[in-house]
Order: sequence, then C-alpha cells, then structure tokens
Amino acid sequence: MEQAPATIGKYRVVREIGRGATATVYEARHPKLSRPVAIKLVRFDGEGRDGSKLNRRLLKLLRAEKAVARRLDHPNIISIYEVVTEPDQAYVVMEYFPGTTLEKFCGFEHRLPVQRVIGIIFKCCMALDYVYRQGIVHRDIKPANILINDNDDVRITDFGLALNVNKRVEADSTFIMGVGSPAYMSPEQVKNYPLNHKTDLYSLGVVMFHLLTGRLPFRAVNPAQLVYKIINTDPPSVAQLNPEVSEQMNAVIRKAMEKDLYSRYKNGAEFAKDLSAVRYEIVEDTGARRDAMRFSALRKQAFFSGFEDVELWEILRISTWRTAEPRVKLVSEGDTRQRFGVLLEGRIELSVGGRRIMELGPGAVFGEMAWLDRVKHRQALSVVSLEPLVYLEINPSALALASDEVQSLFSQQVAAALASRLGLLAAAHAEHCPPATTGTPDTTSSHASGGFGLRLTKS
Repeated sequence: MEQAPATIGKYRVVREIGRGATATVYEARHPKLSRPVAIKLVRFDGEGRDGSKLNRRLLKLLRAEKAVARRLDHPNIISIYEVVTEPDQAYVVMEYFPGTTLEKFCGFEHRLPVQRVIGIIFKCCMALDYVYRQGIVHRDIKPANILINDNDDVRITDFGLALNVNKRVEADSTFIMGVGSPAYMSPEQVKNYPLNHKTDLYSLGVVMFHLLTGRLPFRAVNPAQLVYKIINTDPPSVAQLNPEVSEQMNAVIRKAMEKDLYSRYKNGAEFAKDLSAVRYEIVEDTGARRDAMRFSALRKQAFFSGFEDVELWEILRISTWRTAEPRVKLVSEGDTRQRFGVLLEGRIELSVGGRRIMELGPGAVFGEMAWLDRVKHRQALSVVSLEPLVYLEINPSALALASDEVQSLFSQQVAAALASRLGLLAAAHAEHCPPATTGTPDTTSSHASGGFGLRLTKS
C-alpha cells in the first residue's frame, strides 16, 4: 500500500480514511486552524490515450465541484473549502464528517428502524430542495453518497459527480457491484434524457426503498434487463416486503419513484411534507434481536444451505414465522390455499383419504402441492403436527415479489424436496409390490445416444 504523504499543500496529513481506484481520502489539519478537514487526493494517470482521457475527465469533474461549492451552504451538505489542481495531482479540501455511508444499512442484517429511516430521508429531502433552488441537480444520489453519524446527522456529498473519480466511462452513471448497472437511476436518466431535480427525488426514493427492505427495487442478471425493468415495470410494494412499513409510507415511496415526471414529487419540500405526515410505530430493539435469532435458525437448515446471507434475510422479510401445537391440521386435502411451509422444528404426518403415508422432520416442505398445481390449485395431502412445531409459512404472492435469485432458489429447493419425498414414497410402496421384471443392461443404445438406455421398437 502506498504510504500516506506527510503533507498535502499546506495541510498536515493525520491518517488515511478511505481509498478508491484513483483517489485517496485523508484526515488532515490546517497549520493555523484546529478543526480537522478531509482531503480527497486524486493522482493523474500517466500519459497515453487512456490516461489523458481520464485526466481530462477528472479535471472537468473537479472544476464542476469547485463551481458547485461556491453556491451551496447547507447543514446537510458536505462543505467544500477549496479545490486545487496541480500538474500530476489534484485535491479537494472539504468538511471532515466522522460518520459512515448509508451503504452499511442497506443489508437486512443492519436494517435501520423505520422512524430512523424517515428522519434521515427527511433531511435529505430538505437538502435536495435547497439544491434545487440553487439550480443544481446532483445526478448521483445513492447510499454511498449519503453520510450519517451516530446522532443521525446527515451529509450529502459528491455533488456534480466531481468526486466520483473511479469511473472510467464517459456517461454519468451509477454502478451496482458485480453488474455495472444503473441501480439508483431514474427512468429518464437511463434513457439519457435531459434531467431536472426530479431525478434526484426518484433516486432518493430508491435509497429509501433499499433501506427499508434490504434489497433494490429492480434486480436483474444483466444491465439490459435491469434498464428494462427501471423503464417499464413497477417496483414491489415496500409494505409487503417489510411488515413494519405502513401503506401510507408505501404510497410516499411509490410517488417518489413514479416513472411519470408529472406524477412524481415536484420538489424535495413536498416529499418531506408527506414524510412528516406519516404515522409510524416505533420498532423496539427486541425486534432486531428476534430477527437475528431467526436468521441463525434458518442458516442451520439444509433447505437454505444454498442461500446467500442477503437472500436469507430477504426470506425472513417475505415469510411468516409460525408455531403449532401437536395434533393441529396444518393442511387439508383438497384445500385451495396456496400457502406452504418449511418445517424448522418438530415432526409432521402426511396422509391421503385418512390413511397415513409418512412422517417428515426439520427441513421438509409441506403444503406445496396447491402452489405447484397450476390448474386446480388443490392440496393433494393432509398435514398434521405430531409434536410442537416451528415452521416458516411462505405466501406465493409475497414470493412473487422477491428477487429473481430468491425465487429461483426456492423453486430449486422445493423441487429437490419433492423429488426426495417421491423417492421415499416409491421405496415404501415397493415393499408391497410384486418382484420387478429382471432385465439386462442395454449396452447398444446407452452409449451411442447418450440417453437413458431407452430403445424404441416398432410394434
């Protein structure tokens, strides 16, 4: 790692506090002032076509940041003190803010209580309203550009993309890790239309969605599919993904993320006004501890072994944690309810026509037949608890709103559980069947066709 310089200009470097592809951020001190500052140091690439191209872009962004800094003075916006450009480097001296970005709170495991999210987004709304009145559009609102501290003081940073120096592309864009897609962009931004302040309000709506649900509203396997969803599909309901979110709050987020500019909030003050009108319940810390315990319980189950942590937290948000006493009929044969369960503790009995078929233990899926039956949507089996149970109830309507990854994994695991159960049923049934016909291996077609050893003959 490159050693930190002793000084940058007239400032004495204290320590490194962040590093990117082409820039490093240091805490520093002015020789005559006691307050700390943050300095973002940008070193220019060497000569050559690519290096010169990047250098020109960096200089353009730095000049834009300098121009914006003269016009903005707001308690929720990082203050820029000076921008200095030199032949081989440039640096931006700004307010030192000892906090963290909102990226830390976008995962399920670190999700903030609803009332804290409202307070943070409210401050961002008022800051963006001020920015709008100064004739400025941020264009890159995302969790990485919003800082908070332990007291929920907020600072928006990276105005004018001037500090977004690690992007080697000509178009302004926001990248999602591993995909390179415009995760927080508005529909008009991904279509490269002229932008106004409403694009920032849309992006802030996406940030709020991410903080409250632990996932992005639009997820896809490639950039083209993600762009299509942003332009053409409606985001899922936040209230369905997080039961702590009221329908009134859901309506606020939906309005912020309206694809039609005329239906979206007209300014940050209007957005903030609706936020302040939302009534919400305080979420106690016991809720967070309860979720952590349930997450650990799911992680131990073989059914969820292929799920990443973020996907497991998503499962907790879209499902319902249930318990049952012994001898409770959980599923009735012929029932059309499509909800099904994943057994976590205890044992259940499966039956047909009043005749016991088999017992299942933890990790088993039950009641899935009505969901899989796309025609009649009827349960083929009855399910009764044999002892105290803990299980996860899955509502297919909520599952349909989950990410593509979670839906795919669920389908795979349910199919695997069903195949295993069919194997057990076949083995049990075979005990009461006559001996099978003895055959010889078909060596002529199995190797030639690469198939299952089947031979077709004319009758």
